[in-house]
Amino acid sequence: MPGSRLGADVGGTFTDFVLVDPTSDRILNFKIPSTPSDPARAILQGIQQLVERHDVDVTAIDYFVHGTTLGVNTLIQRMGSVTGLLVTKGFRDVLEIGRLRLPDPTNYFVEKTPALVPRHLVKEVDERILANGEVLRPLDLGQLHGVVTELVELGVDSIAICFLHSYRNPVHEREAVAYLRQRFPQLYLCSSAETWPQQREYERALVTVINAFIGRRMEEYFDRLDRNVRALGIPAAILTTKSNGGIMTAESARKAPVETLLSGPASGVIGALYLGRQAGYDRLIAVDMGGTSADVAVIDGDVLYSTESEVAHLPVVMPTVDVSSIGAGGGSIAWVDALGILKVGPRSAGADPGPACYGRGGTEPTVTDAYVQLGIIDPRCFLGGRLPLDPRLATEALTRLGARLGLAADELAAGVLDVATANMHAQLMPLMARKGIDPRDFVLLAYGGAGPTHALLLAREAGMRKVLIPPSPGTLCALGCLVADVKRDSIKTIYRDSAELTPAELEDEFAALEADARAWLSAQRLAVGGTMIVRSADMRYRGQSFEITVPLRAEPPGSMAEVRSPFHEAYQRIYGIADEQAPVEIINLRVTVVGVTAKPQRRPAAPRATGRAPRRDCRTIREHGKEVTATVYQREDLRPGDTVSGPTVVEAADTTVYVPTGYAGSVDGWGNLLIEGEGA
Repeated sequence: MPGSRLGADVGGTFTDFVLVDPTSDRILNFKIPSTPSDPARAILQGIQQLVERHDVDVTAIDYFVHGTTLGVNTLIQRMGSVTGLLVTKGFRDVLEIGRLRLPDPTNYFVEKTPALVPRHLVKEVDERILANGEVLRPLDLGQLHGVVTELVELGVDSIAICFLHSYRNPVHEREAVAYLRQRFPQLYLCSSAETWPQQREYERALVTVINAFIGRRMEEYFDRLDRNVRALGIPAAILTTKSNGGIMTAESARKAPVETLLSGPASGVIGALYLGRQAGYDRLIAVDMGGTSADVAVIDGDVLYSTESEVAHLPVVMPTVDVSSIGAGGGSIAWVDALGILKVGPRSAGADPGPACYGRGGTEPTVTDAYVQLGIIDPRCFLGGRLPLDPRLATEALTRLGARLGLAADELAAGVLDVATANMHAQLMPLMARKGIDPRDFVLLAYGGAGPTHALLLAREAGMRKVLIPPSPGTLCALGCLVADVKRDSIKTIYRDSAELTPAELEDEFAALEADARAWLSAQRLAVGGTMIVRSADMRYRGQSFEITVPLRAEPPGSMAEVRSPFHEAYQRIYGIADEQAPVEIINLRVTVVGVTAKPQRRPAAPRATGRAPRRDCRTIREHGKEVTATVYQREDLRPGDTVSGPTVVEAADTTVYVPTGYAGSVDGWGNLLIEGEGA
């Protein structure tokens, strides 16, 4: 008999769980507050609740995937290891110079992001490999030993190695790693050739440094989680989601923790694609609004990916699900600047102490406090009643800040939501313009604890016609963990003129990459239903500085013209012009291997019994400065075909859905709530 499948997503404010039991078709969704000081503790507490409250046999869990924000939070908070960097002699300032010495050369007041490794912990090593891969000067192991000894004496416990042109020939990096592992076993070591062997010295060095910076903490986290999960009796291997929307074993994640930086957001987008397709929509703007931030991703037939992500103001060139932060979360703090203007975020109250209404010591008003003040969130029903809120504390916090602006608590609460919505809209529209997308042609799929509460406010501002609220939006990221496939991205820089490359040579390069990708997939030791290989190449016209990634067919090309043709088409589509006579360079080859996993089977929502109607209550909320009577439903009572009309509040254990006046919705066959502007 197949065992149960458990998905968990560790967020900054809440940790979400989805348990699928195939023997009984039972799906459990629930949330508990995160424990930022020890993220693994929230996972263990959640598993214990499965046993105590839901009578789950944890020994039957044979599939366990989780997403974590530990890596990205470690990077943002600069709480990683004391890290040293080894570079080729003469290139000590690779991190200080970066791609540009200042992030924005037209802004004289811009603040430079401090390097992850301070200059005194960057050491030069006497070695040199040429751009064609030839060894000009061998690695001096004696000098290597000396500089690493200096770093250890300075307190370094993790070391990143990035030698010049190691993407073409990694022999010196491999030699250095082998030597140091034998003589300095206490160090966490990683090299750029192992981490991400792509041309561009700064970006490659930075990815390797991030890996070393967060590596030891991630390693300790996975070790502790593995021990505790085993002690609870769960037999499943621990899997984790990746920034590229795939999954891998914890053992692989220990070696390449940099691949987990956007683990949580990527899981949510994969889950949104899964549910959107099931509901009949594959053009989606997925908005995940949690306790700390609101993130957005575009799904246009499939998930969009990026090799130009920015995490904690640092560029990350590894492929990631294209997710952008567009504003505040439920815990974002409202404040007044020096000019007396109301602002919301980016500071967040997080899970501890949380919004003022949590009663845990927070005194500053947040977006959640505004929801409570306006009656949108019932303080007795938050998290299904497991986390009752104190409306008096919300009113006091809003009143204190409102006094500085001459506003009552209700007026300030409305202003907080308006500012939060305006912030999101101001960042969403330019983002859509850069992608060439009209948001009115897409369905907004809202998830996260606060997403359904704020979705209609954002949709109204952006002119979007439809909003889709899944059955359990607060735990969608955890569901995304369960539907993600095993996935690995590989890259090789070849830097060749396409006219000087034969189809056979190109095929040999791809074959070597594919063999490496398949070996990695095999090493995961996970059951997959099938394997897919996706090929692409980074190409550009000769003389250009940057390239575009072009998908290629999986079969060997008959001629190089077949390789150049999709590049010309892509260039025409992006820039409106193409020069088919110009020389085309192939810079990088890319291969993605996908091991297709079994997906949990969701059954259509149960229909309503004849003659029964959903329970409905009423309460007073405030809209546009006026008190109005809103209909209140419990999400568990709504069945396919049921309709709602604003003003309405739909309460659930993981979120609150707010349908303002002027909007109406209905429940589809899968239990999704589809809301549209009346008359749309």
